[in-house]
Amino acid sequence: MSLLIVQWGFLAVTLVLANLPWLSQRCFLILQCERKSPWLRLLEWFILYFVVGGIAILLESRTMGNVHAQDWEFYWVALFLFAVFAFPGFVYRHIR
Repeated sequence: MSLLIVQWGFLAVTLVLANLPWLSQRCFLILQCERKSPWLRLLEWFILYFVVGGIAILLESRTMGNVHAQDWEFYWVALFLFAVFAFPGFVYRHIR
């Protein structure tokens, strides 16, 4: 599989997972919730951030052979980028 396809596929999966807590009424994608509080949605979003990070580490080790060590700045930027990706779902749920 081409590296370009893997990169765009990963970005698409990241965009979907970042918006999933705000677009779905299920708690952690398993349990049906009558009413999800914004704090539960935020907790679910934060856990999905770590899921996406795990997928990224897996893809990096599979495509490049090794995982490059990162400092704390990289993870803060990735967290805020994940927040930017979640903006459409947040707007749909809370502002619209």
